[in-house]
This record gives sequence, C-alpha cells and structure tokens, in this order.
Amino acid sequence: MRALVLDDSKAARSFLRMILEELGFDVVEAADGAEGLERLRELGKMEIAFVDLNMPEMDGLEFIHRVRKLGNYDEMRLMTITTETSKEKVAETLAAGADEYVMKPYTREVIQEKLTLLGFDQS
Repeated sequence: MRALVLDDSKAARSFLRMILEELGFDVVEAADGAEGLERLRELGKMEIAFVDLNMPEMDGLEFIHRVRKLGNYDEMRLMTITTETSKEKVAETLAAGADEYVMKPYTREVIQEKLTLLGFDQS
C-alpha cells in the first residue's frame, strides 16, 4: 500500500512516515499541495493521502478540491491532519472530498483507528 504525506513541516512528515511504515505503508512525501499533485502525476495510484490544511504554495483544501475534480483518484482516501479545529473547517474539508479528519497532535493509535474506519487492514 502506498501513502502520500503532504505537510510543510519536515518533522511532521517524518513522524507520520514512521507511523505509516510501521503499519506497512510505502510512503511518499510532499511539502505542499502542488508538490503532492506532481507526485501523483509521477507515481500514479496511491491508496491514501494525509493532507495538512495549512501549507504554502497550495494549501490542503485546494489539493483536495483538485484531486477530487481529476476523477482518476476517486478510490484514493484523503485524510486531513491539521491544527484547524473549528466545526466549520471540518465541515468544509469533508464537503470538499476528504474522508477523515485528524487534529494535531495525534498518536499512532489515532492514525491506526482512522485507517481502520476507512477499511485499511493493518494485520
């Protein structure tokens, strides 16, 4: 399984990479939405993308909108991981096409639980 991790923080990407690799994912990183779209063009299918909302160049919400408009990534799950906690932001993100929403800080257990909710088997 392949996962795309989009976050402008190298430390945040590294932490999530560690968790995902322990869960059996091959991880590809990107520092913003524009780079994330480029990784998708280069590498093709990913099972899931973890998307920070607040990034330079192209933020996570714009990335989600663009991926969902492309149509060829309809099966890819999108999980936002962010410090944004308002109900309005959660609703806006889910309406844009995100499948799950995780608030920072998070733990390995939270990520694993959300992956299970999305149908990923970590056994």
